[in-house]
Amino acid sequence: MPNHQCPLCYAEPCQFFYQDNRRRYYQCQLCLLVFADRTTLLSSSDELAQYQMHQNDLNDIGYRQFLQRLALPLQQQLAASGLEGLDFGCGPGPLLAKMLAETGHKMSVWDPYFATDDSVLKKQYDFITCSEAIEHFIYPVHEWKLWLTLLKPGGTLGIMTKRYTDVNAFASWHYKLDPTHVSFFCEHTFIYLAQRDNFIVNFPDKDIALLQRRKH
Repeated sequence: MPNHQCPLCYAEPCQFFYQDNRRRYYQCQLCLLVFADRTTLLSSSDELAQYQMHQNDLNDIGYRQFLQRLALPLQQQLAASGLEGLDFGCGPGPLLAKMLAETGHKMSVWDPYFATDDSVLKKQYDFITCSEAIEHFIYPVHEWKLWLTLLKPGGTLGIMTKRYTDVNAFASWHYKLDPTHVSFFCEHTFIYLAQRDNFIVNFPDKDIALLQRRKH
């Protein structure tokens, strides 16, 4: 794949967006995804080392409150209990899955480093959550296509990631400083995906996107 082809929608060419002292960033002119220069990515071992520094304690009240920003509006949209869900990119402490299981849902988890049972990727789900993980996807087209196979008609994607607004805000944005953050979404990116792939999208919080797949 050419370095400046969009890693989400494959559009090209993508335009230079911003540069700091570590890497350059490009912006897709179709879906508006901003992505870091792919020649500056961490190795898998360095990436894992960064993730292992995260303190995601299942008993951390603050972490639970943070995840409620996704869990509560998702629950309201699902409007049912006993559904089957997948927490994709759950990390070493799958608290979101635990919280949703506590409300009566049957949860599975998957993560490329910490929960690698691929059997959970062989079935379909009523909903999929992705909390603070999509920004790590090097080629998010792959995960998005996978989600389309895993999500039932009428199912919901619940995504938590900070969204950029414009280049001026991006310049001082702390979110881009994490070396494992390589793909940055804005509101338009999710609207584009929803329109293209037949979802209804809403934004109940500044960092939350809920996308419900239409049944027909």
